[in-house]
Amino acid sequence: MRNLSPYLFIFNPAADKGRAARKAEWLETLVLGCKESAMVTTTSVGHAAEIARSAIEIQQNTRLIACGGDGTLHEVINAVAGDGVTVGIVPIGSANDFIKTLNPKGNSHSGIDHLFIAGSKNVDLGSVSFGTIDRRYFINSLGIGFTGRVAKAVKRMPWLKGELAYVYALLSVLAGYRSIKMHITITLQDSILELDEPVFAFSVLNGKIEGGKFRIAPSAELSDGLLDVCILRGIRKFEFFPYVLKYLKGTHISDFRVLYCKAKAVDVRLEKSEVMHMDGEVYDNISGRILIEVVPEGVRMLCDSKQPDK
Repeated sequence: MRNLSPYLFIFNPAADKGRAARKAEWLETLVLGCKESAMVTTTSVGHAAEIARSAIEIQQNTRLIACGGDGTLHEVINAVAGDGVTVGIVPIGSANDFIKTLNPKGNSHSGIDHLFIAGSKNVDLGSVSFGTIDRRYFINSLGIGFTGRVAKAVKRMPWLKGELAYVYALLSVLAGYRSIKMHITITLQDSILELDEPVFAFSVLNGKIEGGKFRIAPSAELSDGLLDVCILRGIRKFEFFPYVLKYLKGTHISDFRVLYCKAKAVDVRLEKSEVMHMDGEVYDNISGRILIEVVPEGVRMLCDSKQPDK
């Protein structure tokens, strides 16, 4: 990879369960029409991260544009976190959750021209240490147990797309699901909160939205130096249905069975193996200790120019 342009578009044709490949010609035409940009297409899982790392080794000030879904963005972020690189998004994935918080009024731009006049802002990241993994990052959300299993089920349903896939996966997981015993220590801004009990749904978010339209963290702010923790305490599975509507509206945070707070760190201990997701990417057979910490202003993102630069 030589003579990089100021804007490098990293295109993942496997995004949206392979449907993004249909946009390859459209995107290539737009990129080639701009002298300041170049495009590289990924060929396998992990390739987006390799491209991003190679790009910043050659030219540090290149803006990396993740063209795909939240999973593509997840790869790029994990490749460049802490390196001072600016990252942008062309949302052509299944749910495209993160950009709905980053650009709440302009996440459906029809082309790429807006990226060349975009402003930028530093946003927080979540840092996660587990098992033999030293550290991984998420930019939008993390879930253990229920939402982890839903993310895994979505991956197995190539015939469904978008929000419908998440709803179908949710129902299929719910059929055989029970609350999971967790020991959770939450470091708040000025105190420590500890839980040792069955948990139905556990999520930690930097963005507001997960699964397309579920407003899991309606109070989340991308640059407040805190992560939003949402825990639905142990309930029976037939009691979950009213919460679906509440999650869609973001009204669940006032429910007495929901613990919602802002935290600097969350320490989770699992007795049995579970499924975890970060930004929709599945990490299976996770057990023992999972340490989640906020990384204030961990990455710089291109955003609509009308937003303040922080």
